[in-house]
Amino acid sequence: MSRIHFIGGEKGGVGKSVLARLLAQYHIDKALAFTAFDTDRSHGTLLRFYGDFSQPIALDDAQSADRIMETALEAEQNILVDLAAQTSTSLHRWIDQTDLLALASEEGTQIVFWHVLDDGADSIALLDALLARYEGAAAFVVVRNHGRGKDFANFTASPAHAKAQALGVPVMDLPELHAASMRKIDHANTSLWAAAHNKDAGLGLMDRQRVKVWLNRSYQQLDLIPDLLCGAALASSAQEPGQ
Repeated sequence: MSRIHFIGGEKGGVGKSVLARLLAQYHIDKALAFTAFDTDRSHGTLLRFYGDFSQPIALDDAQSADRIMETALEAEQNILVDLAAQTSTSLHRWIDQTDLLALASEEGTQIVFWHVLDDGADSIALLDALLARYEGAAAFVVVRNHGRGKDFANFTASPAHAKAQALGVPVMDLPELHAASMRKIDHANTSLWAAAHNKDAGLGLMDRQRVKVWLNRSYQQLDLIPDLLCGAALASSAQEPGQ
């Protein structure tokens, strides 16, 4: 079964692209077949850090957006779609115009929405709207990004959390990565693998160690939801992007 993973949260700055990069690296390290699409026309993160695995796409162009489903049907794999901020209107329009959820069901393709949360009220409201819109027709993963929020008590007490629990939606924690280490990764234009293992990537020993620890802890969280990630056909071998 192919799965289409929409990685979003709608707001800018909540860490959507960090999660997309993490998921790309996870697929590479676990030898999982995948194709990635980047919807950010101005500064696409997946195209920048995982260009060998990513393609640009425009959600407001039906012909371009159609490539998501077409690629999912070419071979059993996971499709990662990094949603730029404020692309939900275009995404929902394309989904509605194509009746994507019904088509995906007919073709044996699962749709998964990843919602990245900071600790703000608007993140919770956007999650509530997403669950209401696609409840019963898609799968969801809620990601509490501890790099963008320190106190998720309001989320835990919210009706959106209660709804997610009732639907059996997994809630995972994305650990915080040391800010200076992340800046060095970004300035070096390097993959997460290279940041953790390549001495020539611009990070010192301790920064590389921090990235390794962060990757391991993040992978532990992803390993808790294997049914949504590991069903894709295995690639022939693990690959390492530009180091």
